[in-house]
Formats: sequence, C-alpha cells, structure tokens
Amino acid sequence: MTKKEVKELKEVALKVREHIIKLSARGGCFIGASLSCADLVVYLYKKFLNLNINKLSSSNRDYLFLSKGHDVPALYGMFVELGWIEEKRLEKHCTVEDDIYWHPNKKIPGIEFHSGSLGHLLSVSIGVAIDCKLKKQKNKIVTILGDGELNEGSIWEALLVAQAYKLDNLCIVVDRNMFQANIQTEQLIPLEPLDKKFEAFNCVVKTVDGHDFKDMNDAFLKFPFTKDRVSVVIAETDRGRGLPSITNKADRWFCRFTDEEVEGLLKELHGNNKTKLTSETLVVR
Repeated sequence: MTKKEVKELKEVALKVREHIIKLSARGGCFIGASLSCADLVVYLYKKFLNLNINKLSSSNRDYLFLSKGHDVPALYGMFVELGWIEEKRLEKHCTVEDDIYWHPNKKIPGIEFHSGSLGHLLSVSIGVAIDCKLKKQKNKIVTILGDGELNEGSIWEALLVAQAYKLDNLCIVVDRNMFQANIQTEQLIPLEPLDKKFEAFNCVVKTVDGHDFKDMNDAFLKFPFTKDRVSVVIAETDRGRGLPSITNKADRWFCRFTDEEVEGLLKELHGNNKTKLTSETLVVR
C-alpha cells in the first residue's frame, strides 16, 4: 500500500469520525465503540470488499455484516463518504422522519441485516457463506464482531458449523477494543488468549493494529488465509479513538452531547482543542 493510499484512507476515516461525533448530539450514540471500528470499516469498504450500492443484486458481490450493531454510526458515516446516503439524512437520526437510529436497519440500502441483539449475525453470515459455496461463487463474507460479543455462546456454536463446512469464504473481524459496555473485558469474563480460542475451532488467525491501514492491508492481502479454513482478524483498537478526552474511558460508551460540546469535540479531533467533557453521559446497562 502506497503512502498516498494510506493518506487517502486516513482522510476518509477522519470524515467518518466527524459524522460519528455529530450523531452523538442527535439522540446520542454509542460513540466509543463506533470510533474504535471506524478505521476497520473504512479499510474494508475502500480496499477489501467488492460492493456497489447499485449492484447489490449482483451474484459476485461481497457482504459485510455488522454484528456489533451499536457501531452503526461508523457505517452511516462510511455510507455518506461513499455517496450511498446523503449527509443531511444524518440530521434525522433517531427521529420519526427517517430509519436511521441506534442500530442497523435493513431499510437503509447497504445494510445487510438488522442487528443490535448481540451474537446473531455470525450465524446469518455463515448461512450466506454456505449459500455462496453451494452456488460455487467467489464472494467474500465479512462479519464484524465486538470482543464483548464473544461472551455469547451462539458465536462459538456458529464456529462449529463454519469449520464443519470449511467456509474459507468467511472472514471474522473482531474489534478488540478491550471493553464490554462500561467494564474492561478482562475484568468481566477474560477472553485471552483469544487467538488460541479461535485456533481451537480450526480458524486461521491474524492480529493487526486496527488503526494502521498498512498493517490491515498486509493481513487481508491474501484471502482466504488458508484453504478450507475460516479466516479471523483480531484488530487491536482503542475505544474512543481520535478523542483523547474519552479514549479508553469506561463511562464513555453511550454518550449524548450538546451541540456546543460536539463543536469542541470536533476541534479536539482535529487537534485544535483540549475538550473537557461536562455533558450528561448515558451509560446503557
């Protein structure tokens, strides 16, 4: 990947983060986790996936399932930058005037499946992967999971099926930001050694810096990682990435800021301000 390509991806990711921050004043949003996966979403849509909003019925197109549905602000922002939805629609976030709200809604073109209740979309994506295999198609099926979501037993049950059917067209991406809601994953139900757990299910695992586009590109360059085996990317990320004032802070999970505070956060994103957060912060339990 060239320096120019990396620069372009960083510029898109910055715009996506701007959209995420603005949504935190429009009904609130799960800002921390959305910021952690922004770079992943940008890389996947810009460099890895074969997706065109006008060709979603194409038999050779790829699929992305956002199983950690509370990160949908990152998708909304990405769709704006791809030209799939108009930016002004985001102003109707969490209103009766649009279908844009806290979790993915299939009424929005480009979103594959409703999600929000965690632990389900890996099974859905496995069904799609099996279908594509039966049809002898070359589609790539990507599922983004949260690390806290891995506490759902349905994830590991689904992996048993995936390895049984040798789904090498399936790629699982784990947003490893080390938080589940308002607590660190390793304090609640420890996940480590996470790579070994996936390997025990016959997956091929790569660990990357989820904010380094070159590192991600090196990992995804050869897909599938190994024939007849599920590919897994553990992306190490920072929750709240881009905003030092909320990065890796347990209580900055679901936030609702005032317009004035959002302006301060946008300045912080661009390195022009040290924002002190004084707004009401909602922690959804």
